Amino acid sequence: MPNEKPPERTQQIQVNTGDEMSRGRYSNNMLVSHSPEEFIMEWLLNSPSGTHLVSRIIVSPGHMKRIIDAFSDNLRRYESKFGAVRVIDNKDQAFH
Repeated sequence: MPNEKPPERTQQIQVNTGDEMSRGRYSNNMLVSHSPEEFIMEWLLNSPSGTHLVSRIIVSPGHMKRIIDAFSDNLRRYESKFGAVRVIDNKDQAFH
């Protein structure tokens, strides 16, 4: 068929990392700030002992747009497979 798109090819990327980094970090909160040149995303962990900085990622505005597009696409695919994600109101996230 002339209008049929060829199958998308997935590019394999090998990422080398140390053992500590490959375990990942858990974050349950985040702050975002920006300037004309960059976005700063601070991934936080709210815990009974206080709020802790888990990671800080600094990206260009163009890369931020790609990140948002990738997050939106993956969330859409997640919800189509597992159902809608329930967003908890900020006041409900306190430790008791």
